[in-house]
Amino acid sequence: MSHLKFLLAVWKANLQSAMEYRVSFLAQMFGMIANNAIYFLIWVIFFDRFKDVRGWGLGDMYITFGIAASAFGLVSILFGNTFSLGEIITRGRLDYYLSLPRPVLLHTISSRMISSGMGDFVYGFLSYAVSGSFSWDGLLRFVLAVLLAAVVFGAFLILVQSLTFWIGSTSNLVQLATNAMVTFAIYPITLFDRMAKLILFTVIPAALIGAVPAEFTRQFTWQTLALLLGGAVVFLALAIVVFQLGLRRYESGSAIQIEV
Repeated sequence: MSHLKFLLAVWKANLQSAMEYRVSFLAQMFGMIANNAIYFLIWVIFFDRFKDVRGWGLGDMYITFGIAASAFGLVSILFGNTFSLGEIITRGRLDYYLSLPRPVLLHTISSRMISSGMGDFVYGFLSYAVSGSFSWDGLLRFVLAVLLAAVVFGAFLILVQSLTFWIGSTSNLVQLATNAMVTFAIYPITLFDRMAKLILFTVIPAALIGAVPAEFTRQFTWQTLALLLGGAVVFLALAIVVFQLGLRRYESGSAIQIEV
């Protein structure tokens, strides 16, 4: 409960800080909504020509893209430093968080809000609303799917960037991993063979922030829910364990600092 109160206080402070520049905040939000809409036009044009891709239609893509966008946005809003954790480690800025009586990882990743993430988050819900499959119970499943997909996405980023403790700067690797997650998350899972699907559930768990949550949103099954919950728990646990193991290697002032 104390951790939750702490997070709520941090998120409130982040939002207040962002709203000091309200015009900039709104411009970033609506700009990202427009950016996503323009990007999705590719899929609209594609399905206007082909209608169906191995059982996936345009409505399925609206839901899949919406979940991935909202999950990405939610991580950006609530845990913005998840995207720059590796840089914080290499530049020795972790010292500040270590000096405070708060959970180091939780405090580090929650102390920044990326304003454009609000646009991603809102766009995801708009995407679901126009998918042609909207229902109130479906909306509840959509919200749960977004939350679990966000856990997987955030945990994956923490896991990758925690490698910084061993190999130094991971900026290029993080960029590659993030692009891979976002790109493969919005492709119909039916396009991939068995080996590719295995990779998309494990090494790059894009299926857990796209296809699987979309399937759960369309129709509830205990199997799909168990898969989502299990994936979220496993990746979150891995991220925390690897970060804590790496933290033992961290030295004040960052002896592993690498300037580029």
